[in-house]
Amino acid sequence: MPTWTDEDLNRVGDAEELQLSSRRPDATLRPYVTIWVVRVGDDLYVRSANGPDNPWYRRAKASGTGRIRAGGSERDVTFAESTPEANAAIDAAYHAKYDRFGPSYVGPVVGPKAAPLTIRLLPTP
Repeated sequence: MPTWTDEDLNRVGDAEELQLSSRRPDATLRPYVTIWVVRVGDDLYVRSANGPDNPWYRRAKASGTGRIRAGGSERDVTFAESTPEANAAIDAAYHAKYDRFGPSYVGPVVGPKAAPLTIRLLPTP
């Protein structure tokens, strides 16, 4: 399984926002959406702030693959499941990175309601 390079982890993990595009059934990319991203160890995660019916989230889950752009890096990715054990660290990473925006912005991406809406981004070759 491919792994992130240290450079990609730093660039994407340090970026304020990430642009994410999922693939259509014909393998073309959908328009990019801008979302928050966090790094936990050697993994990158995104969460749907507007619940499971958020269009980008539904499309990413259905397609399973796409592309991300952030911090000068652009990579094809697989949208993978997160593990429940990672949720506390993911919450902490969102708080550390984004709390300056206030609870009305950070609240939807942390806690037990947000945890099932976590996507682990895996690089594809």
